[in-house]
Amino acid sequence: MSLGTTTAIGNWNVQENCVERLTDNIPYTSANPDDALVMVGPPRYSQSQNDSNLYPVGLLQQFTFSQSRQVAPMQTIGSGRAYFTTGKSMVQFNIGRLFAKGPNLLKALYKNAETAGVDLAKFGERPVSEGTSDFAINLDSELFLIPFGLQVMFRDKANNSLGAVYLENCMINSYNMGLAAGQNVMMENVAGLADRLFSVRANRTETQGGFPTGASQVQGSLSSTDLTQAVFGVPNDGIQS
Repeated sequence: MSLGTTTAIGNWNVQENCVERLTDNIPYTSANPDDALVMVGPPRYSQSQNDSNLYPVGLLQQFTFSQSRQVAPMQTIGSGRAYFTTGKSMVQFNIGRLFAKGPNLLKALYKNAETAGVDLAKFGERPVSEGTSDFAINLDSELFLIPFGLQVMFRDKANNSLGAVYLENCMINSYNMGLAAGQNVMMENVAGLADRLFSVRANRTETQGGFPTGASQVQGSLSSTDLTQAVFGVPNDGIQS
């Protein structure tokens, strides 16, 4: 007997049903860090007409972003009920990257500026040494007054798009690197703020794209239906992925 899905109190079955969705296919329909990609792009998503001006940032060990907003409880004389007023949400991000040969983290985050022809040597406070140094470090440089965008794409093990998010108008407000005797690697870390974030089409080169799971996969990849067939012996008809 195959497992069912509990969708309401009326068909709740503890032993024979999963809740909300079938979970036997979770291993290949869930997101994993190695199936996510972080890219740097223009400050505004509308300026990114195609994927050619999005640059992947490699060697990342940690990437987090969060939203928060102020919520203030209010009351009215004559009522015991509360209501709430809210402010604009604030977006924060943190990035950790392995310090290795090649562009360091600050240089990688400003790839768009370099590609656009910005002469790094002309700034009053130079971010890099003379020449083509890959080591940018001086946050006082005018280079770091230029905002950038961050796009993060998520896929599952079947290569289906789970979704994508774009962080607009990002600015760095801190950079740190630490050294300690006996450590096996050195890390660079930056923290910053963004104007806003929103979901975007996961892959604009596909005829279908976006999210949730079930969007068309990359051509030639193993589909979620193929994996479901292998696990359950039946096609994916009626089985939520």
